[in-house]
Amino acid sequence: MPRVSFAPPSLCLSILPLLDRLLPSLPPTVRDVDVPPLFRERFILSGYRPVGLSWRCYVLSLFQIHNETLNVWSHLLAAVCVLMRFMAFAGPEGQGFSVDVSSLPLVLYVFSAVTYLSCSAVAHLLQSHSEQAHYSLFFLDYVGVAVYQYGCALALCLYSSDTAWTQSMLGQIFFPVAALLAWFSCTTCCYAKLRFRRPYPLHRKLCQVVPMGVAYLLDISPVAHRLATRSWTNNLALPLHFLQVVLFLLSAFFFSCPVPERFSPGRYDIVGHGHQLFHIVLSLCTLAQQEALFQDFLWRRPALVREFGEERLLLVCASFPCLTLCCAFTALTMRRKGQPQLMKEQR
Repeated sequence: MPRVSFAPPSLCLSILPLLDRLLPSLPPTVRDVDVPPLFRERFILSGYRPVGLSWRCYVLSLFQIHNETLNVWSHLLAAVCVLMRFMAFAGPEGQGFSVDVSSLPLVLYVFSAVTYLSCSAVAHLLQSHSEQAHYSLFFLDYVGVAVYQYGCALALCLYSSDTAWTQSMLGQIFFPVAALLAWFSCTTCCYAKLRFRRPYPLHRKLCQVVPMGVAYLLDISPVAHRLATRSWTNNLALPLHFLQVVLFLLSAFFFSCPVPERFSPGRYDIVGHGHQLFHIVLSLCTLAQQEALFQDFLWRRPALVREFGEERLLLVCASFPCLTLCCAFTALTMRRKGQPQLMKEQR
């Protein structure tokens, strides 16, 4: 009788070590006392990933349950939804959509939305690698936020404003002030991140919230004027704009206040803490704003070049990459400035 061998095939013997190298088992999450103070969040007691693992481990932690999982997936899925919705709109729904001078601001808006969502997801996914990575990635996150602020400003001014607001004093100075505030909010966020150590004082949060709040008030001013002066009847965009404002205010609340974890530390470590709610609500806010801008684009596009002029539109769109480069340069400068201090602290 022939002997049956149960030895694994040589092919399996060669593949298994390869899979083990490519897909290493991830270490379990740890408690707040097991990570440096920089990586701890108030009232979040567990679910932290150990610091100092390989980059591959943090990439694979996308599929692990930890206290950043929802932060990553909420913005990652939102970025995919924004891109897919834009591709669907660019089809028959867009009524002959093509990339030209009148549609370029909408394209820049979509690019800015995908940029800020992606930068945020990457920052929260990889920031636990090291203290230097933590600072660098969140500086990248702040650049993404500033880019999105200015992308919103361009689209809302060009598509969502009416003639009375455009011809007002605010409408005349809107673009340079919006660019300045976007850069300033990026700068103050980077400065606050670099300057203050835990336990964070109140003015650290103010350095982040106040400039972004002022920028938002300016950016939303053309929409606020329409909401206050126009009838919402038979206008699909205005209810969506109002929903976006409500969602933004709600997201600002969760960003500023550690609720609900403040009232039950440790209970909302994995699901339900304030920063996760901030991410989820802000994602919904972005999707609502995108839908409103699609409606405004169809309404405003036929007369856009006539009202603003082709040269002015091209100039405004050219300011977008300039603002992006300024913010990136500022973040890089802050990172270089903070490296000696960080190395000194690590000794």
